[in-house]
Amino acid sequence: MDKAKPLFSKGGKLEKLQSVYDGFESFLFTPNTTSSSGVNVHDGNDLKRTMITVIVALLPCLFFGMYNIGLQHFIAIGTPEVGAWSMFVFGLLAMLPVIVVSYAVGLGIEFIAAQIHHKEIQEGFLVTGLLIPLIVPINTPLWMTAVATAFAVIFAKEVFGGTGMNIFNVALITRAFLFFAYPSKMSGDDAFVKLDSAFGYGGGTVADGFSGATPLGQVATNVGDTLSASLDTMQAFIGTIPGSPGETSMIAILIGAAILLFTGVASWRVMCSVFVGGFAMAALAHALPSATYPASLLDPCAQLCYGGFAFAAVFMATDPVTGARTKAGQYIYGFLIGVIAILIRVYNSGYPEGAMLAVLFMNAFAPLIDHCVVQRNIKRRLSRANVNQVKGGKGDE
Repeated sequence: MDKAKPLFSKGGKLEKLQSVYDGFESFLFTPNTTSSSGVNVHDGNDLKRTMITVIVALLPCLFFGMYNIGLQHFIAIGTPEVGAWSMFVFGLLAMLPVIVVSYAVGLGIEFIAAQIHHKEIQEGFLVTGLLIPLIVPINTPLWMTAVATAFAVIFAKEVFGGTGMNIFNVALITRAFLFFAYPSKMSGDDAFVKLDSAFGYGGGTVADGFSGATPLGQVATNVGDTLSASLDTMQAFIGTIPGSPGETSMIAILIGAAILLFTGVASWRVMCSVFVGGFAMAALAHALPSATYPASLLDPCAQLCYGGFAFAAVFMATDPVTGARTKAGQYIYGFLIGVIAILIRVYNSGYPEGAMLAVLFMNAFAPLIDHCVVQRNIKRRLSRANVNQVKGGKGDE
């Protein structure tokens, strides 16, 4: 890298690709430059290491998601007796193209934007590029994933100034774009279970009576027998149900949450308050059940296990860029995400999942929440200062 550096420096043959070189160098090595003036605090835990920590936390969801893709595929074709390794290999082959497309499109745009504006390439998309394959249904065509990723990176990130300046979570903007632009590919029995082969591996005839509907999809369309033994909360906790690859297993998500909390990367205030808000709203809906809204009949604990609620609470709501930053604001921000997610899920029968919209909605209000918290603290301190002044003045008299 040191030998190639002069080629990319000012006056070198590849000067126009300086940002690209800098991006690879800063990814491979810790920069050895230091500040020359002023008071500074240096910490080895830079953005690169923070992003890598989040990726490590996502690995349990990724690996189990690959296994579950294979599990659901072989159940669909009537051969669930194949080994776990065969299921994992099928899921790996099915997810690999999605991961490649996500990173190729997103990083490609970020490299081009950095070169145009002569800025450093940030590591933020390292996490976003993995989040997108985990929250997009496995049967989403690759060209749709590419278009949605490009839209999200350009209009939800680059136009705001790049990493650290975006208002909305980029991965969720990708899913929202897909949901509203191509709704038929984002819901229904055929969206979450891959029925055809992956690079020639697997494939077969779908077994009679098989349905690839997610539990929430079943709840939204079938009031009669759905809320009986056909919905197994333990299966949802383990993750052996249809759904987006990274969102099905509560166990894998909780392992990721433990990693994020242990390393201090994610805010426990946001994470816990999302679950508290979701449970409170689910309990209220369950206390006032209605056949018109079948999701209100679900047990509150089951509500937290189904769909993308837990994944959103751990990996989406805790995004420090798009979330609230004051301590009090984080409690409010997280609690409202949980409430709104269950509120949408229960009382909007046309949209059985509400976590995505809840996080994006509260992304827009996070700055307002922080502003109100800061202003309240300022008024309280000014009031306390005025009281102390009055007391001091009386003492002087």
